[in-house]
Amino acid sequence: MECEIGIIGGSGLYDMEGLADRREVTLDTPFGAPSGPYVTATLRGRRVAFLARHGAGHRILPGELNFRANIFGFKRLGVERILSASAVGSLREDYKPLDIVVPDQFFDRTTGRVSTFFGGGIAAHVGFAHPVCGELAALAVASAQAVGATVHGTGTYVCMEGPAFSTLAESTAYRAWGFDIIGMTNLQEAKLAREAEICYTTIALVTDYDCWHPEHDSVTVEMIIANLVENASTAQRIIAEAVGRMPAARGCRCGRALEHAIITRPEHVPDAVKRALAPIIGKYFPTS
Repeated sequence: MECEIGIIGGSGLYDMEGLADRREVTLDTPFGAPSGPYVTATLRGRRVAFLARHGAGHRILPGELNFRANIFGFKRLGVERILSASAVGSLREDYKPLDIVVPDQFFDRTTGRVSTFFGGGIAAHVGFAHPVCGELAALAVASAQAVGATVHGTGTYVCMEGPAFSTLAESTAYRAWGFDIIGMTNLQEAKLAREAEICYTTIALVTDYDCWHPEHDSVTVEMIIANLVENASTAQRIIAEAVGRMPAARGCRCGRALEHAIITRPEHVPDAVKRALAPIIGKYFPTS
């Protein structure tokens, strides 16, 4: 059975409670293997697919993640919406550890990560001015409020390369630039989800104040892990609530993101590319 909703579990969230009829699905993709098997299941009466972003035992660094394979796998499973949980540092005094942020913007500070399905004979340029699905983000905010979490419905997520945390100079600069939270993974997911015509939003779980804060000037793994445990429980409640509230049909434009984005004329797209990308471009470039 196809899955409607994708869930990406970040640091501390390696599984979901409340999943019925669980089945592990191992997929290969034209871009290699995803982070691990997808757990397909029923949650709140809806078919979902769960993927632990960093793999079993948290063994994959942010810069090692095969973002293309992860998102392509969701597309293969029929997913139309992705709720992505992610641990972040806060760059604002009022975005406190254990708060939830649903960012509406991203800023890229990564180096050399591949964040497109296109190339190799086909060119496309999706609109990305508004990088998350507004409809899905609003649902995430409402769900966080419903479970009693402290949630902020806007913010700019600066995506850094890692795996080391920021220097004090970097953290201070990001604050001066007006950024709100910092993480290492979500920008590439958002770009690829847009190309795959999948709605995407981040449920960002604040674990620390990065290193800018005078009373929290050293981000440690111990500090983050302690908050991750509490955040993971909150994230599961928010995600389950969002799945239960999810409307059957999408009212946004995410499902038509490629409608005018593919520049290459159909006759010039190699047949091998059409076949490889069929789950994404098949409705625009049917294979013979």
